[in-house]
Amino acid sequence: MIIVMKPGSKDSDIQEISKVLNSLGLGVHISQGTERTIIGVIGDKRKLNDVPIELMPGVEKLVPIVESYKLAGKTFKPEPSVIEVNGVKIGGKELVIMAGPCAVENHDQIMAAALAVKKSGAQFLRGGAFKPRTSPYAFQGLEEEGLKLLKEAKDATGLNIITEVTSEKAVEIADKYVDMFQVGARNVQNFQLLREIGRSKKPVLFKRGPATTVDEWLNAAEYIMSEGNYNVVLCERGIRTFETSTRNTLDISAVPVVKNSSHLPIIVDPSHAAGKSQYVLPLSKAAIAAGADGLIIEVHPNPKSALSDAAQQLTPEDFDYLCKDIAKIAEIIGREFRYGN
Repeated sequence: MIIVMKPGSKDSDIQEISKVLNSLGLGVHISQGTERTIIGVIGDKRKLNDVPIELMPGVEKLVPIVESYKLAGKTFKPEPSVIEVNGVKIGGKELVIMAGPCAVENHDQIMAAALAVKKSGAQFLRGGAFKPRTSPYAFQGLEEEGLKLLKEAKDATGLNIITEVTSEKAVEIADKYVDMFQVGARNVQNFQLLREIGRSKKPVLFKRGPATTVDEWLNAAEYIMSEGNYNVVLCERGIRTFETSTRNTLDISAVPVVKNSSHLPIIVDPSHAAGKSQYVLPLSKAAIAAGADGLIIEVHPNPKSALSDAAQQLTPEDFDYLCKDIAKIAEIIGREFRYGN
């Protein structure tokens, strides 16, 4: 449940209620809005049966929560969250673009990609160091050597670094190099991994699974947040349907649905949704128009030579064209995107 405080309630009132809740073994999440403060109660609400919380100073009312996800839901936190990563705000007025190759392959490749996406306006460099692949014989990534190359690219460009982590060991290794973790679609319900990322407190981009409903996705995000890491950004990347003309079917409706149900920011991955580079631009424009807070795009200096997902990666020239269009759409819908740097 949540405890809604009266306008102008004192900090001492909030502290006293928190003290009582903690003494009962209940978790506390405080959300301070522009008019009211909301105290989220985490745990078995039956422990409050004999405690007259509603009579404590500053309390306006108690409200039960229907959704199974509490920390990720809007009932706990009605105002949208903005996740800040080294000065870049995800979920604010400015759109955020993460871009780079599917996999880190070598020094020249990742450096060329970093310089190109930086020039067009991206704030993050993406690149896979750990690659979960369908075939055990496919390129599995350079692992820590790839992370070192990403760090070199960051030092050269100033871009924030995001990479996928696939195991608890990968979290431990990547934590030293990157600014933001990514949880891929295959691990959306790898709850042990999600708990480990929750304990790390590092910002995380959390992708939807190919057969995961929005409710299941938000409940999975709850695993990260329940460990104390509220720096979660959701990522719609397409779901599996009967359609075969694209790699996945991009669920554009997930953007407004999430905005209605959750305070967490949401960005869209049109590259994995489409599976084909020619569809990335129109899907990107549709995502931004639908209200997404940003995009994550695969960009390779020479897609034809890519070691993984060659068909869906943009050239730097095509990415630059995309960024110009995104800047125009941002202006129309009241958002901001700074094309070029």
